[in-house]
Parts: sequence; structure tokens; C-alpha cells
Amino acid sequence: MKWIGILLFCTSSLSLAQRSDFRHIDFTKADSIAYEHQNESLENLPILTHNLTAHLATDVEKFRAIYTWVGISIENDYSSYLTTKKKRKKLSDKPTALREWNNSFTPKVFENLVKHKKTACTGYAYLIRELAALAGIKSKIVDGYGRTATLLLDGNSIPNHSWNTVLLNGKWYLCDATWSAGKIILDADGPRFEQDYFDGYFLASPELFIKNHYPLDIKSSLLDQPPTFEAFLKGPVVYKAAFRANIIPKAPQEMQLTIVKNEDISFRFSSEEAIEIADLSLVLNKGGTSRNVLPKIIEDGKEYVLTHNFSTPISYDAHVKLGDDFIASYVVRVKRK
Repeated sequence: MKWIGILLFCTSSLSLAQRSDFRHIDFTKADSIAYEHQNESLENLPILTHNLTAHLATDVEKFRAIYTWVGISIENDYSSYLTTKKKRKKLSDKPTALREWNNSFTPKVFENLVKHKKTACTGYAYLIRELAALAGIKSKIVDGYGRTATLLLDGNSIPNHSWNTVLLNGKWYLCDATWSAGKIILDADGPRFEQDYFDGYFLASPELFIKNHYPLDIKSSLLDQPPTFEAFLKGPVVYKAAFRANIIPKAPQEMQLTIVKNEDISFRFSSEEAIEIADLSLVLNKGGTSRNVLPKIIEDGKEYVLTHNFSTPISYDAHVKLGDDFIASYVVRVKRK
């Protein structure tokens, strides 16, 4: 067996702050309160915060109610995103000016948010921070790069996303309310927002979060030894289903892979929760045609290894799936020799 992409660095310490720290907490009550107040106005944030948190005992439950409420109540405004993108591009080589613009623009974003409950990522992050502060919980806005299957970046890309860190029980945690809220659909009628609340980005594992979130201030990654920006750009595409199951791609570390025909590639992942081997699969796509293959799968403690022999000299998109969901994607170029 030949391994492609040896693990080159340790991305974290053993005490990563993540949702599993609160596995003993039942968030049902917090979520129920958020849904109960879903249609409440933003005109009076102290009252909204009180209604969301007054009957919850712990800070993490209070923050959960705030986070869920934002995710189910606020619409992602694509036009605001385009405005932010344009300004970020203009100031991409002036970080101080960019921070000053963010600080001046954020209140304007918030004014629009209050009136229409619509905003871009900056507004989501700002609202999370303000509501948390009113609940006595410290949160920070993090600016950086978000990377998805439809938003691939390169070394010249400008910062395009904002999210939050939050301090709970003396530890900092990561979350992304924008991506939790839903997604922008681009079709013939123009962009539209599709509400689809997803809590996988709530107190996400820093080791997984860094796969598609890269902060301008690398300390905000919450990792002792974070990857370089170059390594981040070269990594595989990681989908939201990975966050649902907290599955972390370990190897290969790069999305673009080149091998000689009849070589194996082994895709290694870790998971805090046990995975049914039968639910793991590998899908190969070439020229718009997809086929499922049966890789050799080995469970190694909390890690899972899918190995497949690539015998045909051609280029593939290789997708690792859990059930019906994509976890990560790679591009495999198989040469004759």
C-alpha cells in the first residue's frame, strides 16, 4: 500500500475546545426557546437576549439559544455579501484600512439587519457578538477565508468570510452562524437564500474547522500548530456533513493527487463517534459520469482508512461519502508511468 500525503504536522493539542466538551448538556430546551421567539424583533436586543436566556442555567445553553435563534431567524443577504466582497478586494493589501472599514461598516450592516432581518456574514458575526455580550458572554468576530466546493481559493484571493469565537467555561470555541443558517442558491432567477438550519458549525472542532475556515489572525484558529495558508489552500474540499459527524480528514493532505496506474491511495479520517463501515463509500467521477467503487476499509481505533487501487490512467474526482453525504473530495490524476 502506498500512502499519498503523509501527515506533515500536528494540528492541535489534546485539549481542543469543541462541542464534545458539553456532551452532558441537553440543548433541547435552548433550541425550543429559540424557536418560540423566532419571529421576535431585533429592535430591542436586551429584551430579545433576556427572552432567549433568562430561563437557562448555563452559559453554553444561553449561547446555544442565541446561536440557534440567529440561525433560524436571519436571512443571508447576497447583495450585502457582494458589497463586502468588493470592499475587501479593494483593501486586500491594506489590512489596517480593512479593519477600520469593517469597524465602520459593521454598524451600517447592523442597521439593515434590524430593519429587515437580512445580512451577510459580517452581520451574522456582529449579531452573535452583541447578543452574547448582553448575556454576559464574551465573543469575538473573526475575519478570514471560507473555502467550499463552489468557492475555491488561491494565493491571490481576498478575505471573504467572518465567523466567531466564544469564551465558555474559560475556553475559546469556534462557530459559524452564517453557514449554519442555510445557503445561497444561484439560479436563472438570480440569487436566493434557502433557510436550512444546521448546527454542525456550533462549537466545531478546531482541527476540522481549519479545513474550510482560515483566519487572518492565525491565533483565532485555536490550534497550537495551525497549517500554513498554502497548506490550507491545497487541502481537500470538506463538506458540511463532515461537521455533522465530526469526521476529520487526515490524509491525503492535498486535494490534487498524482499517481502511476495500479497504485493505491488510502484516504484516512478520524471520528469521535463510531462509524458503521457499511456507510462509508468512495465515488469516482470522470467526464460527468459517476460510479461507486468498493474500497478496502480498515477501522483503526478512532480512525478509518479507505484504500482503492487506481488502475486506469485518467483523471478522477474522488469523493468520500458517509451514507448519502459527501465528506471530502479529491482530484486524482493517474498517469501511465
